[in-house]
Amino acid sequence: MDVVVVGAGIAGLSCARALTEAGARVRVLERGRVVGGRLASKRYNGRYTDIGAAYLVADDPAFADLVTSWQSRGLARPWTDTFQVYPGGTRTTGPTRWAAPGGLRSLAADLADGLDVRLETVVDAVPADADAVVLAMPGPQALRLSPPPAIAAAANAQTWRPVIAAVLTYPAREWGEVRGAFVNEHPDLATVCDDGDRRGDGAPVLVAHSTAVLAARHLDRPEAAGPVLAEAVRETLGVAARPEVYVHRWTYAQPEPGDEAVAYAADGRVWLCGDAFGRPRVQTAWLSGRAVARAVLER
Repeated sequence: MDVVVVGAGIAGLSCARALTEAGARVRVLERGRVVGGRLASKRYNGRYTDIGAAYLVADDPAFADLVTSWQSRGLARPWTDTFQVYPGGTRTTGPTRWAAPGGLRSLAADLADGLDVRLETVVDAVPADADAVVLAMPGPQALRLSPPPAIAAAANAQTWRPVIAAVLTYPAREWGEVRGAFVNEHPDLATVCDDGDRRGDGAPVLVAHSTAVLAARHLDRPEAAGPVLAEAVRETLGVAARPEVYVHRWTYAQPEPGDEAVAYAADGRVWLCGDAFGRPRVQTAWLSGRAVARAVLER
């Protein structure tokens, strides 16, 4: 069986890994220069910073096994179960959030190891030279490939929000024990994460994620959102120093939650998967890719 997976994010790599282990011939086509998608880490001043997904949550047994495997090899580490909530600065506890000492993209690179991944490969239509094609990407991007009707319908049903991530590099750490924070009712700032604490190297780096409203205003010029987010962090956390600011635009950052009972969409030999099929998590994307692999093999 020949399968083409379009997209080397966590869903595409999960699908390709499961298919390959079952004996299928799989090509992964990725338009970017690296694997990972929104499981993204970018180098600033010689250090990788996580600019996409903020962390992993592993409450599915199969995904938890994978995360435990990563931990045993030093690729993942339990980070925190506590976030601050602003305004007010109260604390909220929840599931353990997992991070990666080498940046979250290192986990995608581990999944990609040994797979036939073809980077910087632009796909402008559903590939015709395969028994099955898996579109592992946000619905709006899948629509650009003119997919068959059921895939187009599923893609059109998805709603995505943009986000601008701002990497804030300070001369020194001065925000205390705030590992991560949810910021409610703010027009510009949605979350802040201490990347030095998250990565475990203590670097004086915060990563701020914007609200969808701010991102929508600045999608054409994302650098203009950087000072706005830096000021919002200063006001929220009381950080006095001025940071160096770097920004990254995510046009399709986070989907509205989908039906958790539906793991993918299918139409003939074409499939659509990703974190829009359930709660918008890294785990959801991984599970969606695995579910497609099982379905392709059964068919």
